[in-house]
Amino acid sequence: MAVDYLAGNRLTLLNSGTEYFPALLAAIEAAHSEIFLESYIYANDEVGLRVSNALCRAVARGVVVNVIVDGFGARNFTTDFLPQLTAAGVRAMLYRPELGSFLGRFRLRRHRLRRLHRKLVVIDARLAFIGGINIIDDDNTPPGLRPRYDYAVRVEGPLLGPILHAMQRMWEIVAWVNFKHRYRLPSPTTPDLAPRGSQRAALLIRDTIRHRNDILRAYVDAFAAAREEILIANAYFLPGVRFIRALQAAARRGVRITVLLQGKTNHPLLRSATQALYSLLLEQGIRIFEYEKSFMHAKVAVIDGEWATVGSSNIDPFSLLLAKEANLAVLDRTFASQLRASIEAAILAGAREMRNEDLTGQPWHSRLRRWLSYGVVRILVGITGYGQKHWRADEETAAVDPEEQ
Repeated sequence: MAVDYLAGNRLTLLNSGTEYFPALLAAIEAAHSEIFLESYIYANDEVGLRVSNALCRAVARGVVVNVIVDGFGARNFTTDFLPQLTAAGVRAMLYRPELGSFLGRFRLRRHRLRRLHRKLVVIDARLAFIGGINIIDDDNTPPGLRPRYDYAVRVEGPLLGPILHAMQRMWEIVAWVNFKHRYRLPSPTTPDLAPRGSQRAALLIRDTIRHRNDILRAYVDAFAAAREEILIANAYFLPGVRFIRALQAAARRGVRITVLLQGKTNHPLLRSATQALYSLLLEQGIRIFEYEKSFMHAKVAVIDGEWATVGSSNIDPFSLLLAKEANLAVLDRTFASQLRASIEAAILAGAREMRNEDLTGQPWHSRLRRWLSYGVVRILVGITGYGQKHWRADEETAAVDPEEQ
């Protein structure tokens, strides 16, 4: 399915929480009718408190506030914020709440890995935010990983239509599954689709049925069209065969390819598994950098200085095959150049280039650890019910999610 780019948008790139949260809080404080907010993480820290207080003030002004958080990523939401929010009149729900015993949380079942990983906000059906930034302070990371490096985009214009529709549909699904009939939307709000700028953009979502491969396909198609440069910055990078082959084909055409990955991480298993792929990429002339200044959480890319994407989707089997994700795809040289400059500044300020000699010169047990990690991740994907053909991602036939029927 071709990507549906809509013209007439005004897009503002926001670098990390230092730019995102002031913009988000100002929009919440200015809201006068309706707010939709989705987040994977909703942390009990200064940012979480400020956002919660702003939402409560909005309700006091007569604004209808609808919040959905993921039941695993925000598993403490029910004790940290839910009582305060519901007492104030905020309509809040959890997507797939974690139930059962403590040990039950560690059972690897496919449905438990289908998380709501999107980070979306719509204010008064006239303004939206999309990206990779959760409701969490940039400094709320383990020591040595601060501050978090990430991106979001402020959106005005016709793209509000598909963003609001996606959020309204998610709200209706979760309300139905959780028997929250009083939370059903009486009548969908009509978004403000008037042109606000000149930028073309599209919403890319990944879910279990209608949009299973949209984000993956957008990447692969953009790689196939690339002629000069591919620049990727992604927190968790463990692509399937289709993605890697598209990158390799671009490299053989002479496209310059640079990939910025985590150098400091809170998931060492995934990082080691990713490093097992380094030699395969380096042999094709693909440059790899590890960001060591702090914790990199970005999920962005720029191609030929014209196409760009910002969103919540990592390039790994969990995002591309299981989680519900939302990315913005942009066809605009001004936006792409801004994002490209930001990624390049991050590389210059805090990244180390990886070279083949760095890998071959490491002790044998380091090389063994990388391949064992890669094997473990593949086994974990297989345990969830996604075998070899799903790892390839181009032959995915995921089971129907009952809440999507």
